[in-house]
Amino acid sequence: MNYFFVVNARKFKQYVFIALAIVFAAAIVYSEQSNVSVFSNAEPSAIYSVQTERKVIALTFDISWGEKRAEPILRILKDKGVNDATFFLSSPWSKSHPEIVEQIKKNGFEIGSHGNKHDNYSTLSDEEIRKQITTAHGILTELIGKEPNLIRLPNGDFDKRVLRIADDLGYSVIQWDTDSQDWLNKGVDTIINRVITKAHPGDIVLLHASDSSQQTHEALPVIIDQLRSKGYEFVTVSELIKQTQVETTPVEDRTMKQIH
Repeated sequence: MNYFFVVNARKFKQYVFIALAIVFAAAIVYSEQSNVSVFSNAEPSAIYSVQTERKVIALTFDISWGEKRAEPILRILKDKGVNDATFFLSSPWSKSHPEIVEQIKKNGFEIGSHGNKHDNYSTLSDEEIRKQITTAHGILTELIGKEPNLIRLPNGDFDKRVLRIADDLGYSVIQWDTDSQDWLNKGVDTIINRVITKAHPGDIVLLHASDSSQQTHEALPVIIDQLRSKGYEFVTVSELIKQTQVETTPVEDRTMKQIH
């Protein structure tokens, strides 16, 4: 009987050891998964659109050079009664065209940063990225009378470092879900069709008011009319973000070559 008891005791200890090992391993896996999840959620992301059932849409305009296209676009927005749109302005352009900046501000449109040097920030050092964003921040703050907190990076280019630095400086990085490709100047109808066919509730639409985009002002009235006929309401990016759920992308690098 004693021998029988000893054998089972040993087996029992082995079972207990195996069970504890399994529990310990599971705890490690769970802990690692939790840490990954928390880390991922804490990582800053770029905003492309907002998930909402409301038919709201944000028209956004990038400006980095020229003086011929901005004013016609502003006039069209006013004539069409579009009171809410967002302009992303590069600081060198803004400094050279304070009267247009003032007009954008006077019309009540939202103004975000388009950075300082028009370059791919993912190719810059951390120090230079910070310098470009803060330089633009100072210039735009002085011109518009308040601190911008939205930024669309030049060429839509960023990596994890750029996102983290922008976040540290109090900026939300704004991308787009619908690219009008107006900067390619493929024709007014092409611009209109791209926007109208791709637009959806909570969408951010990329347009340009730089002189390189020569057909935007011709396509814009039709875009506005057709979106309205579909029941869309125009809002700023900030108003869009106030919707219930923001759609971001995983923290990954994004490099885009575009003419702004």
